[in-house]
Amino acid sequence: MRALALASLLLVAGCDVLDPMMVQDKQKPYRESDLVPTGLSMLAPPPGAVSRERVLGPGLATGRNPDGTPLARIPVSVTRDLLEQGRKRFDITCATCHGFVGDGRSLVARNMSLRPPPSLLELAGRPDGHFFQVISQGFGLMPSYASEIGVEERWAVVAYLRALQLSQRARLDLAPAEIRSRLEREGR
Repeated sequence: MRALALASLLLVAGCDVLDPMMVQDKQKPYRESDLVPTGLSMLAPPPGAVSRERVLGPGLATGRNPDGTPLARIPVSVTRDLLEQGRKRFDITCATCHGFVGDGRSLVARNMSLRPPPSLLELAGRPDGHFFQVISQGFGLMPSYASEIGVEERWAVVAYLRALQLSQRARLDLAPAEIRSRLEREGR
């Protein structure tokens, strides 16, 4: 009995030696390394990496307020870069069905037998969180795009959709003079 207890004690004490993770060849942080140009084995995170400790603001990942209602406004800064990112993703993912200006007119929409996609221009009164939730969870025949479009990209699409809605309903007299004169010459 004592021999069994002693053998068990020795076995437990030697677990670190038996664990392959403890004895594997690896680089430890701040140790010298010939494999990395900086000479240290620890690298800076790549641009755009998200820390696992990052705390998302309320509604950023869900598009909802704490009471479950959709957020009225986009919770990220709307910049030219964000709008450009939203345009690219909209053109790739959304325009296929909703059209390049969001009016619901596209080749795919014309060939849908059940129900064509709605005009996003007519839904301008909906809160920003509504569009985020639709992209995230899907709606009707539209599937969820959460696995293909990241959280910030979804907000970028919402920002671009808002720009589309404004641009399609804008009055000509609000355009800058040079653009207004060009549009008038083109007969738009």
